[in-house]
Amino acid sequence: MKINILFQDSSIVVVEKPPKLPCQSDKTQDEDLLSLLSEQLALDSAKKPYLGLVHRLDRPVGGILVLAKTKEANRALSKQISERSLTKEYLTIVCGIPPYSHDQLRDYLKKLVTINMSKVVPEGTKNAKEAILDYTLIATKKTDEYGDISLLRVDLRTGRHHQIRVQLSNAGFPIWGDNKYNKIFVKKKEWTQISLWAHKLSFIHPVSNTPVTFTSFPYWEYPWNVFEIQDKK
Repeated sequence: MKINILFQDSSIVVVEKPPKLPCQSDKTQDEDLLSLLSEQLALDSAKKPYLGLVHRLDRPVGGILVLAKTKEANRALSKQISERSLTKEYLTIVCGIPPYSHDQLRDYLKKLVTINMSKVVPEGTKNAKEAILDYTLIATKKTDEYGDISLLRVDLRTGRHHQIRVQLSNAGFPIWGDNKYNKIFVKKKEWTQISLWAHKLSFIHPVSNTPVTFTSFPYWEYPWNVFEIQDKK
């Protein structure tokens, strides 16, 4: 598998992670992004390249990631993540129509380690963490099989385990294709590709110190292709 590189220079590489591909090696021993990209970059290098995985996407989720090619860039990008100056914007398709065209969701989430899920719990629950996201309704469509579906833009204010999936489900408009948090697809008992995509990434370049933004959109597959999106870069 060849990884789509959107941009690279001597300090960073920005890629489009395919859905279903883990960011790094795990117990499944399946192919992973870090290994594949390292092998790909090594073809143009006399030695094995340094690659720092400064942030991740859940295995089922596709979209934009930035990796560091030097330890200095790794430290600079990691600092931006901890200071929340590196911003992530997602696109998602949900079942139903949200009650507001724009809203902020605030919940407390607790990770259920044994089943690899999270749930919304009352404030003050042990080991619970606050989760905040903003969503904007972009468009809606009516389908024969699933009724109304909606395309949303999601801006993360915090980074919690399965945050977007859990919060949207709890709000009453779960993500299309989500086999964990959307009851429609849990009942199907067959795997479907979750409609969640890391669409935009903005940060300060660790060397030039200038703002940079990269975008991506999975316009080629259902249900994304039922929406007419102007910017499909």
